[in-house]
Amino acid sequence: MKFIIGIGGVTNGGKTTLTGRLIKNLPNCCVVHQDDFFKPQDQIELGEDGFRQWDVITALDMDAMVNTVKGWMENPVKFARSHGVSVSTTSDPDSDIHILIVEGFLLYNYKPLIDVYNKCFYVTIPYEECKRRRSTRTYTVPDPPGLFDGHVWPMYLKHRTEMENSSLDIQYLDGMSSKDELYNQLYEDIQNSLLNIL
Repeated sequence: MKFIIGIGGVTNGGKTTLTGRLIKNLPNCCVVHQDDFFKPQDQIELGEDGFRQWDVITALDMDAMVNTVKGWMENPVKFARSHGVSVSTTSDPDSDIHILIVEGFLLYNYKPLIDVYNKCFYVTIPYEECKRRRSTRTYTVPDPPGLFDGHVWPMYLKHRTEMENSSLDIQYLDGMSSKDELYNQLYEDIQNSLLNIL
């Protein structure tokens, strides 16, 4: 059985930390990080806001991301092994559970991916906390002055509105909760969903 979980949310909301913990505790679990599909810096457009457009879907090679997800869907065992994930299988392959976590900031704004998720989660944090966390992070390409207020946050609000107008059943998570609370909430929800499917 294949089960795909989306963990989306605002920048610096805690998606990657949460995903890392789930991977260690869910059976046969692989991950696809949206951040791995950013185009090279010289391919990122300069927007009318004066900033390079990192926080839009065209900054990402979404075709490659979709193909990666499809690769897992076609053969989760082969995918797991090629990514160094140990796989436990039984004599009845149909009863084996294989989980893929797709993690990123624009998961639910790209039509070819919308139908693949069995569960959709979205981590939110308030503006002030997001800005504070972002200021403490070191990026390969450092944020120029004013990027957060001039591009990052406006794009987040725009994409969140688009996402909320879609037909997806998204469960919102409070990124201000403790890491343990967030993890326990998600883990329990995923386990219940798996039990209902089996």
